[in-house]
Amino acid sequence: MTYSLMIQGTGSNVGKSLLVAGLCRAAARRGLRVAPFKPQNMSNNAAVTPEGGEIGRAQALQARAAGRVPHTDMNPVLLKPESETGAQLVVQGHRRSTQQAALYQRDKGALLQVVLESFHRLAGTADLVLVEGAGSPAETNLRRGDIANMGFATAAGVPVVLVGDIDRGGVIAQIVGTQAVLDATDRAQIAGFAINRFRGDLSLFDRGRDDIAARTGWPCFGVVPWFHDAWKLPAEDMMDIASRAGGACKIAVPQLPRMANFDDLDPLAAEPAVTLDIVPPGRALPGDADLVLIPGSKSTRADLAFLRAQGWDIDIHAHLRRGGHVWGLCGGYQMLGRSIADPEGVEGAPGTDAGLGLLDVETVMSGDKRVIQRQATALPGGEPVTGYEIHMGRTEGPDRARGWLSVEGQIEGAASANGRVRGSYLHGLFASDAFRARALAGLGHQAQVAYETGVDATLDALADHLEAHMDVDALLRLATTARHSSARP
Repeated sequence: MTYSLMIQGTGSNVGKSLLVAGLCRAAARRGLRVAPFKPQNMSNNAAVTPEGGEIGRAQALQARAAGRVPHTDMNPVLLKPESETGAQLVVQGHRRSTQQAALYQRDKGALLQVVLESFHRLAGTADLVLVEGAGSPAETNLRRGDIANMGFATAAGVPVVLVGDIDRGGVIAQIVGTQAVLDATDRAQIAGFAINRFRGDLSLFDRGRDDIAARTGWPCFGVVPWFHDAWKLPAEDMMDIASRAGGACKIAVPQLPRMANFDDLDPLAAEPAVTLDIVPPGRALPGDADLVLIPGSKSTRADLAFLRAQGWDIDIHAHLRRGGHVWGLCGGYQMLGRSIADPEGVEGAPGTDAGLGLLDVETVMSGDKRVIQRQATALPGGEPVTGYEIHMGRTEGPDRARGWLSVEGQIEGAASANGRVRGSYLHGLFASDAFRARALAGLGHQAQVAYETGVDATLDALADHLEAHMDVDALLRLATTARHSSARP
């Protein structure tokens, strides 16, 4: 028998991902084989699994917290937004199609069998599966065909703990109101609630906690104070990335609408020497930046048009004239070239756009998607780099001869003749301490952080935080009430 528990939220971004990660680490420290699971995720910040598939970055972090290798079964349905109304649909790690939101909402129920298949396969390898919901079960307009929240929980027989975010206000209404709009079957699946992101004296909410319990009949499993070190962990949602004041090395990042795989920023933000400036629309790129870093994009041509509309292309050229550096990763790399052609319309309407012209390379999009983990060596220093590729399109041109990475004996990336403009398809570069140290040294600054060690230490601190403020033992006992078993088809 495998046990399970699902953490659902009263809304998006209430801290579900972090709570599941902390509970994964707490349960693993008890000697349990733990696996994270999220039936459906929507994120452009994906992780690559060893088998060459994609899952949400949060599930990769949760797997790390559980001491497991990430697997595509941990997030069988991943939606990667490409426009306001359309998203790339990734099923069990592999791109299936691009779908408009209305059609997906109509047809998503057909994916429940795929979700359950992944869940039960994963359960066969674990003592405990900790499940994360998506959005809120109170979105009754989405309940038909639901696979992300109560639709999954009722189909799999998984007990649910509902989490409210007190920091955004109205937490009593969040939880009581959620109960009010659920039907009887869904209400019966909820076994209790928890409050997240409390600031100040916990005792001041005793009456509020008791009022929720009296109105709902649900027990409270904990009131969790704000975890101030959350910023040290990789962020999944673009809402969670923010400027970070630090030292004299200023790295400016234009905030593009379809930013993807921005986990590249996390190791830089962790460095005391670095001030990471995420520049929002409507503000010029800072004139005193050492480096302008253009991140990955889920819709490169559209984001390039947005960059130009903000006047950031003018700022970038001025930055280079002042002696600054510009790096582009993945979609950002494609933008640095002379042109981006999409003859098949894989990221929107077919067509060709002029790039920023900072690298003598050209990109042609195609329907083939490269998703692979990579071991690389930085050139010329020889620093080892562990990273991943996740992109569509090929980039070629004379500046490729000045590639600054070696991947399996092949030159990767491109650089300008003076070396101040660089691009690469490899994500995860800055997580490698030696490479990050050399990159910052090239900007005249010193690295101080052992990044990966810091992530694990923060996961331990998160688990300690939850142990102190949640009844983890009661949550694990609750998981044993699940009706499913790993033998179920």
